[in-house]
Amino acid sequence: YGGQGAPKSINALVEEMICSTNLSFGMYPGLSFGAYAALHSHASDELKDKYLPKMVEVTWAGTMCLTEPHCGTDLGIIKTRAEPLEDGSYAISGTKIFISAGEHDLTENIIHLVLAKTPGAPDSTKGISLFVVPKFLPDADGNPGTRNDLRCVSLEHKMGMHASPTAVMSYGDDGGAQAFLIGEENRGIEYMFIMMNAARLAVGMEGVGIAERAYQQARDFAKDRVQSRALTGGGADPVTIIHHPDVRRMLLAMRVQTEAIRAIAYRVAGAVDIARHHTDTAERARAQAFIDLMTPVAKAFSTDIASEVADLGIQVHGGMGYIEETGAAQHARDVRVTRIYEGTNGIQANDLVGRKVARDEGIAAGELIKAMRETVADLAADDNGLDDLAEPLTTAVRALETATDWIVETWPQDPAPAAAGAVHYLRLMGIATGGWLLAQGALRAAQRKDQGDTDPYLDHKVLSARFFAEQYLPQAAALRATILAGGGTIAAVSPDAF
Repeated sequence: YGGQGAPKSINALVEEMICSTNLSFGMYPGLSFGAYAALHSHASDELKDKYLPKMVEVTWAGTMCLTEPHCGTDLGIIKTRAEPLEDGSYAISGTKIFISAGEHDLTENIIHLVLAKTPGAPDSTKGISLFVVPKFLPDADGNPGTRNDLRCVSLEHKMGMHASPTAVMSYGDDGGAQAFLIGEENRGIEYMFIMMNAARLAVGMEGVGIAERAYQQARDFAKDRVQSRALTGGGADPVTIIHHPDVRRMLLAMRVQTEAIRAIAYRVAGAVDIARHHTDTAERARAQAFIDLMTPVAKAFSTDIASEVADLGIQVHGGMGYIEETGAAQHARDVRVTRIYEGTNGIQANDLVGRKVARDEGIAAGELIKAMRETVADLAADDNGLDDLAEPLTTAVRALETATDWIVETWPQDPAPAAAGAVHYLRLMGIATGGWLLAQGALRAAQRKDQGDTDPYLDHKVLSARFFAEQYLPQAAALRATILAGGGTIAAVSPDAF
């Protein structure tokens, strides 16, 4: 259906650059790719031939329409209805909210993927179907034709992401928007998750992109802003604020944490390529298990860290960070929604604990821990001065293993205690994984230096791994203690106490 056929690994690099440049604008191609993925996986050849070439060209954009005024996460209670028509299509009626890029004039057509229920469908998520609902119905030549019975009722006034229109969409005000079933009835949630999983990885990359942008802006400001004398080694004249230790601490925190979430995102992107194209079935399965495990981490940990990085960016600017004209505040406003949409980060944590760890009895998590231990062994045996990274990584891996074993044991008996610590567990896995990947980068950098490479970037990779090991891996032990506490205090407080 067109396109460059580039691997996901390359796509991830481009995604980061787009999101760093303008996070709002990055929504348009990202959503279109997700809609493409769902159609490509499950639509009929007729629908694919009609819609996918234009979506690949991005002359037609895509959306995903799930949320309704009365339901967000609980999609089983959606009210949007799809009535079958004699020609095999359906008439859609209902209202959807929070539809990113739901209405705009950047493309010739907008292809909405809409969840709805058909007559007699089960009254749960098992009764949801997925439909293609184009803004303009394609004519005989495949060009935008008659306007479909759908309209944008309003655009939301948001905290950030102002260049991305978030629409309230109404379908079927004049009899029903013509829609076309994707795959089979009552399998819409299954199909939509193709799009949602792709979107969750994309949101993780949004976090990487905005974190990098916030860091670069703060770094440039710190190199330019002159304020106060240096604590040591300076004269009577004031210096740029990057000379002050706390400013360097904040900049290092921004840069190194961004590198950690980038490493996670890129490793998952590489696994996508292996899962799709490796010739060995076992390798494909192993890569897919890693993707399934890490998708909630890549989404939630990355966006949590990105929010913290954007906040630090404001702090580096001082009072000027609180002034809109500097642009630092925009990063914090824009990134905030990434922790909410495509499944809140709390939902991601529940998915990680319940579906990805407890359901397979910790097998995928165990494989990850095994790989981490192999890196620990490499660090301990290293003769390039990296052996000091082995102990903090070992501590983090042990914390992750203990917490994982506790979840696997606890969840089948009573999921509530494990769910109470789910967000902390996701954070623990993110920290351990980030430290592991940065340590791998340091090992490879040391190997390159042994071969005579003098690129300063290699020294930077070692510094990043060491800073992360010193400042963030020690948090793993505290997170483990919080998880194992089991949320007893949370359970003891009744809703009436608030």
